[in-house]
Amino acid sequence: MRAAVGLVALLAVGAALVSGGSRADLIRYRYLPETNMLQTVGAYGTERVVTVRSLGNPGLVDAQPGWLARARPLGSGAPPWARRMYERSLLALLALTDRRTGAVLAGARDGWAYVWPRDAGTVALAFASAGYRGEAKRIADFLLGLDLGGAARFHADGSPVEGRDAQGDAAGWVAAAAQAADVSVRPRSLPWRDRADYQEGDAGDYLANAVASTAAGPEGNLTRDPPARRLAVLEIRKRFRAPAGALRREAEDEDSGIDSAAAWAVQPFPLPSLFPLVRRSLLRLASNSTRFGIVPSESWAGGEDPWTAPTAWTAWSLAALGERRAALRLMAELHRAATPAGLLPERVDARTGIPTSTTPLAWSHAFAILALRQLWPRTASNSRPRR
Repeated sequence: MRAAVGLVALLAVGAALVSGGSRADLIRYRYLPETNMLQTVGAYGTERVVTVRSLGNPGLVDAQPGWLARARPLGSGAPPWARRMYERSLLALLALTDRRTGAVLAGARDGWAYVWPRDAGTVALAFASAGYRGEAKRIADFLLGLDLGGAARFHADGSPVEGRDAQGDAAGWVAAAAQAADVSVRPRSLPWRDRADYQEGDAGDYLANAVASTAAGPEGNLTRDPPARRLAVLEIRKRFRAPAGALRREAEDEDSGIDSAAAWAVQPFPLPSLFPLVRRSLLRLASNSTRFGIVPSESWAGGEDPWTAPTAWTAWSLAALGERRAALRLMAELHRAATPAGLLPERVDARTGIPTSTTPLAWSHAFAILALRQLWPRTASNSRPRR
C-alpha cells in the first residue's frame, strides 16, 4: 500500500520533460497529498530544476455524513474498498457542484474550473443513480439553459468560455442527464461531424460524437424517432467498424485505433445492435491495461499514462455486458490509481500511479459511481428498510 506521505517516482534516464521538450538526465516526481501538489525535479548534469504545481484544492472534499446517509447504498456483496470509493466519489461530486444552480466544475484548478456538458451530464447520471434526484435535476436544468453550440466549456454562471469550439457530444450528454433526472425537456441536436470529441484535439468525424448524438434529435429526442435512430446506427456501423470487428475512433481511418468511447454505445446511449462490436473493442483495450488503467484509445498521442475516466466507463459498460471479470480488474486498477485520500486524478503516471493532472476530476468520480452501481446493484433481495 502506498503511504500517505510524499510518493516518489524515479523515471528512466533521458525522459523528456513536458515543458519545453528539453531532455533531462533524470526526472523525479513527488506527490504531496497534504497539499495535493506535484513536485517535479529534473536533473541536468549537476544542475537541478524543481517545479511544484497544484493539482487542485486540497481541502475541497469534506465529510458530509448527513447528506451521505441519503445515498442509495451499493448491494450487500460490495467489498469495503468499493464502498469507500463510492462514498468518496459522491463527496467529491458534491464538492464540485453548486447546490443552488447545479453548475458542476470539472475540477478545482485553473483551466479545469469550468463546466463541460459531458462531464456535468455524467455527474447528473451518477447522482440520479445514487438516489439524489434533486441534485441531478438541478444539473440537468443548468445544462438545458446553456447555448451548447456556443462553446465547449462554460463558466459557472452559464456564459461560454472562449477558445474552444462546441464539441460534437454535448447535446447527447445533456439529453442523457435530462432523462436520468426525469426532466421532460430535451436539447435539440447539434452537428457532430467535423467537431472535436472528448479528446479535445482536431475536428473530425469521431465515434464518441456519433454515439452521443443518437440521444438528441431535431425535435429534442432521437429515441422517439426509430427510423432516424436506425439510420444513425447504420452509419456508425458502416463508417467506424474496423476490420477486426471492433469500433475505431475516427470514421474511415484504419489507423485511428480502437476507442474506449465505444463503451458509450452500451452505457449511457444503448445501441444493442452494436453490442458485439463494443464487446470486442472493450475487451481488446482492457487486455492491454496497465496497473492503473487504460489510455483513452489505441491511437492516443498523449503518452502512456492511463486516464481514470476511460478506465471507469469501460468497466461500467463491460459490467453491463456481463463481462464481470474484466470489469472488476479495471476497477481494481482504478482503485490503485486513487490518491491516499481516495480521490481520482484525471491521469496518473503509468509506472507509479502518482497523479499527474487535476485531482479530483468530477468525470472520473461520476463514472466510478456508475460502474460500482452496475457491479453491485441494490436489489429487493438485499435491501433493508431504512429507519
